[in-house]
Amino acid sequence: MMETCNMIQISVGHVDEIKKWFFSYVQNFKHGNNELNRNSILKENHTIRVCNEILLIGKFLELNADELHLAEISALFHDIGRFEQYARYQTFVDEKSVNHALLGVEILEENKVLKIFDESIQNLILRLITYHNRAALPENETEKCLFHAKLLRDADKLDIWRVVTDYYRQKTGPRNMAIELDLPDTPGFSDQIYQALMSRQIIDFRHIKNLNDFKLLQVGWIFDVNFGVTLSAVKSRHYLDMIQESLPESEKIQNLFTAIKSYLSENINIQQFHKSKQTIDYPGLDRERRD
Repeated sequence: MMETCNMIQISVGHVDEIKKWFFSYVQNFKHGNNELNRNSILKENHTIRVCNEILLIGKFLELNADELHLAEISALFHDIGRFEQYARYQTFVDEKSVNHALLGVEILEENKVLKIFDESIQNLILRLITYHNRAALPENETEKCLFHAKLLRDADKLDIWRVVTDYYRQKTGPRNMAIELDLPDTPGFSDQIYQALMSRQIIDFRHIKNLNDFKLLQVGWIFDVNFGVTLSAVKSRHYLDMIQESLPESEKIQNLFTAIKSYLSENINIQQFHKSKQTIDYPGLDRERRD
């Protein structure tokens, strides 16, 4: 059971104040017609959509107003370190620069952005940001923190899948190495990664050698989804289909995606949701996403 959030009190005014600071801060990186400007807009839009995703999941799970406000703030700040990261290093690859989650925590602390909250809430938000990009969540954490960390990680994945599938489906236009994480677009894929996915294991980024490996890593995120409503969204939006279409055709790829789609369907069925037919999406967005 999730811990109650009775001690958390976050008003709409608090959220509005936090949003004003966020958009003012991001504006510092949006100038000129260059890669910093383009990728700052990319991350700003990603953040806005993750906020939407986390609220939709939270409402589906019937969270109260304070819990929803906490979720939205964690989503708003989860990638706050990305802007400074790209400005300094011209990459979003943490291994080539800095852990963007920890940089984000540092930025929030330096700017005293969370001072409007009591110390316990400040600490909780910073921990959620710290954990959002970890390979696995810590075991020695409170139930409340782990629940909200899982919520954030699911919302983040949903929009990353949206961003990358939109990108992979582009037929023309320049490559965005920030999205591709500077990986070479060479033929084939790693057998080590293939075997790991067939064993339903999360992929270690250190094993990624090319763009196809990175696509398979993104497929493997399905094994780290925490809520049934998120799985339903992945299925209804056809994210796995679109990633498969961007990969080379082969018997191994076909077998892999058959197995992963089977896992997806099995786990959606396992989840005993009262609203089992409900999926989440943006108003006006084609839910099938097959245009």
